[in-house]
Amino acid sequence: MVIIAIAQLMVVLDATIVNIALPSAQADLGFSDGDRQWIVTGYALAFGSLLLLGGRIADLFGRKPVFIAGLVGFAVASALGGAAGSFEVLVAARVLQGVFGAMLAPAALSLLTTTFTEPAERARAFGIFGAVAGSGGGIGLLLGGALTEYTTWRWCLYVNLAFAAVAAVGGSVFLKHERRAERARLDLPGSLTVSAGLFGIVYGLSRAETAGWDSAATLGWIGAGAVMLAVFVLIQRRTAHPLLPLRVVLDRNRGASFLGVLFLGAGMFAVFLFLTYYLQLTLGYSPVRTGFAFMPMVLSIMVGAQLSTQVLMPKAGPRALVGTGMLLGAAGMLWLTRIDVTSAYATGILGPLMALGLGLGLVIGTSMSLATLGVRADDSGVASALVNTTQQIGGSIGTALLSTIATSAITDHLGGRTPTPALQAEAMVHSYTTVFAWAAGIFLLGALVCAPLMRRGIPDTQPLHGEPVLVH
Repeated sequence: MVIIAIAQLMVVLDATIVNIALPSAQADLGFSDGDRQWIVTGYALAFGSLLLLGGRIADLFGRKPVFIAGLVGFAVASALGGAAGSFEVLVAARVLQGVFGAMLAPAALSLLTTTFTEPAERARAFGIFGAVAGSGGGIGLLLGGALTEYTTWRWCLYVNLAFAAVAAVGGSVFLKHERRAERARLDLPGSLTVSAGLFGIVYGLSRAETAGWDSAATLGWIGAGAVMLAVFVLIQRRTAHPLLPLRVVLDRNRGASFLGVLFLGAGMFAVFLFLTYYLQLTLGYSPVRTGFAFMPMVLSIMVGAQLSTQVLMPKAGPRALVGTGMLLGAAGMLWLTRIDVTSAYATGILGPLMALGLGLGLVIGTSMSLATLGVRADDSGVASALVNTTQQIGGSIGTALLSTIATSAITDHLGGRTPTPALQAEAMVHSYTTVFAWAAGIFLLGALVCAPLMRRGIPDTQPLHGEPVLVH
């Protein structure tokens, strides 16, 4: 459990730890503001487009070797990025991190799924895993702020070597190797079409942030991605060895869980990005103080994830938990819309963050557990990959949509008036509160869509069938 949690933490915090380091890296390597987005987008494109392929590779060739290979590759890519002497090398390293992260993340979750099969231990394991997955972004902000402020931006990448070394050594000793009875077969047409489709959607959404939603490039990439995903579904219906067996997504509880993670990723982006801007640019917080400001939310996520899997789901069922968690998230976001240019942390930010964290914990703990509950052992890797894929796509949608909304809100608030420093500060805060209101709407929509899709009652928590042969 500790090994898997360390690996998951490394992947999740890497989405935010590098963001804190970007200004320092830009000053050091001398790349432009326009190029800066590729440090983030390069990772997101590789990670998002290859997750399903990485999950199926783990199913076919063994979760332990794929897990170890992902750790080693991620560490090497992080070392390359930390030592980068140019913008091009840094982007290449981030792309490689995404490639190996796409192997590592689904292998970690599928190892959890097939290792902890008894209901009580599964509840504890997924509570811990959900807490790590939900709080990793906040931990990344704190760690990235500390490393950037007290060392250099390069240590935001080098730190992965420590995580990977501990997890790789521990994984080699404690994890079990799976030997499949049948020969591994990979759905190559499905792999190519889904990777191309996810690439098109993620890239199109990243273009929307800068080029606008009505640009030909944005619509063309998103449209091409959607077409490739439609072709992928047709291939999966016809092939004998599908990359993503449709039985994985057609279960009501599981499908609603994937949607829950999608809405969660889209709404959660507003807190980690725009509240970071508010704390640093408006209230003048240092990077380290900003990271500490998120800690109450991180702790609330951990509490919510543990409560959902160990205490509440066996009694109330997933429908109530996901609906309540989404509504708590919406309430926390609406509460944040009350901030202004002089808000105090204790009275204006602490309460919303705790409500939001508790809601996110309820949703992510329940959804991650339910998304892999009852899948066949030889489908656990691709089911786990789909959890990560929907979270990644949700985050990309949130990035594009909410950034566009923030830009429009600033323009509307200025309204052609002379942009004095006081007016600019008000316009920035107005953009943040507008985004928080939209994020509340995303969570509310998630409650209305996901909760009714889930079955009433308590899900069956019997151990998985079809386990592969385990060899020490």
